[in-house]
Order: sequence, then C-alpha cells, then structure tokens
Amino acid sequence: MNPDHRAGHVAVIGRPNVGKSTLTNALVGAKVSIVSPRPQTTRHRLLGIATFPEGQLVLVDTPGLHRDQGASTASAMHRWMNRAARGALEGVDVALLVVRAGQWDEADTFAYEALRGAGVPVVLVVNQIDRIKNKEELLPYLAKVSEGRDFAGVQLVSALKRNGLDMLVKNVLAQLPEQPALYAEDEITDKSQRFLAGEMVREQLMRQLGEELPYATTVEVESFTVDGALLRIGAVIWVERDGQKAIVIGKGGERLREIGTKARQQMERLFDAKVFLETWVRVREGWSDDEAALRTFGYHD
Repeated sequence: MNPDHRAGHVAVIGRPNVGKSTLTNALVGAKVSIVSPRPQTTRHRLLGIATFPEGQLVLVDTPGLHRDQGASTASAMHRWMNRAARGALEGVDVALLVVRAGQWDEADTFAYEALRGAGVPVVLVVNQIDRIKNKEELLPYLAKVSEGRDFAGVQLVSALKRNGLDMLVKNVLAQLPEQPALYAEDEITDKSQRFLAGEMVREQLMRQLGEELPYATTVEVESFTVDGALLRIGAVIWVERDGQKAIVIGKGGERLREIGTKARQQMERLFDAKVFLETWVRVREGWSDDEAALRTFGYHD
C-alpha cells in the first residue's frame, strides 16, 4: 500500500436540488445516482465509490435535507427521506455541504446546523459556478456564507462541467485517515443492478412527469434474470390513483413506451449488456404516506 494512501466515508449533504447526485456521479466517473431537474429526486442513501491513485472516497449520496413539517403534515415519504439523510452522517469522516453558487437561504442554514451537530469536518462545496458570469461576485458571497461558520475547506466547482473536482478531491483526501482502499478498484457502488434498474425507470418518470406527478410514483423491480448475454427485467410503476395511471401510460401507451425505452438505454450503458425491459403501471392508494408500503417498496432505514 502507498504509505500516503487515504480512504474514508464522505457524506454529500445539502438542501434539495443543489446537484448532490451530479457531483457524486462526476467524482465516481459513472452514473450511480439518478438526476433530474426536480427537487428530491434522490430518495435513498447510496454509496458511490470514487477511486484515485492517492486514495478512495466512499461517497454517501443522500436525499435533500428539509425541515420536518410535523407528523400531521409531513408524509411518511418525507419523514423517511429526512431520516435517510441524517443517517448518512453516522460513521463518516468528512461531510460535503453542497450549495448553489450565489445562493444561501434557511434550507442551507438548516443543512449546515445538522452537520455541525454531527461533529464531522464540513467542506463547503459551492456548485454550479459556471452560472456565475462575473466570478468576482462570488467574493462577497463567500465572505458572507463563511462568517461565523467553521468550514474545513471551501471549494468552487461545476459538477456538470467537471470543473474544480481535482482540487476538491485533494482537499477531501487530506482529511481522511491513512488506510488501504475500502472497496476494490473496479467497484463503483454498493447497490445491486436490480436496485439501479428500478432507479433508471424512476429517473425517466421524474424527467417526463415531474410537473404532473412529482412524488406520487415509485418503482418496484419484480424480476431480474440473466438469460445468457441478455438481462430480462420486469418493473412495476406504482401510483396512488387511477387518474395518475392514465397519465403514466399516456395516449395509446405512448408515454409508457418512451419511459421504458429511455430507461432501457440507460441500463444498457450502465450494465454494458443488452436489456429486455417490461413495465407495468399499478395503483396502490396512499402508498407515499404508508410506512408499511414504503418498506415493501424498499425504503428501509
């Protein structure tokens, strides 16, 4: 082992829709976490494994942290997502607080306070700097957000354009313990192909139906079999009402076919294999506010 080799767990935390999953994918160098323009696309804690000659980052991508609205108004899904995000802080060595360049509001403060309470070093990752034309505007912004807050480092990045990632990796590795890699060099996630297949379908639902059905859908992979060089996958899209089922299927089944085609193409790229994908749409009323249903669909603490 390289005597200077470092490895450890790194939580990726922030309010919804600041680019946490895009950052995780960029560091890993492969798509392990789904991405869409919709807030709260990520619902599960997910390990992305980024391996470099100098060390290994075991990235814990999380749902966006948001304030609990109280048991009477927050759905079981939202409560579960907050538990998943907070649970990601257990046993990590460093946390990345991801914010959008030029913005800081109550939700960012809430995420920072959650990290400070966990007692781990916090690196502020200012993402989407490519959207700021005049970079000098960032100086007063950085001074303001850093005032009174103890950051272990501040990094400016564009995860989408892969700018600033080398310096971020160097900064984070310096704060990790000296030890061998925790995972093999060719591993990129702890999630199974079956799980990732369901996420690929859900990503297309979020991308194509986000405005119509923001959080009323989930995906359950009922079958996943290897047939020679072919992967045969059967996925059920669960909705809460008959009207939502009609929206997902679309006129003459056109929308469901488009969702299936795009998801299959993503799977074939990720799995490097031919995929035969079948999808069905079924109704289970109130699943997103039903703890038992969430467990059935794979939402475990």
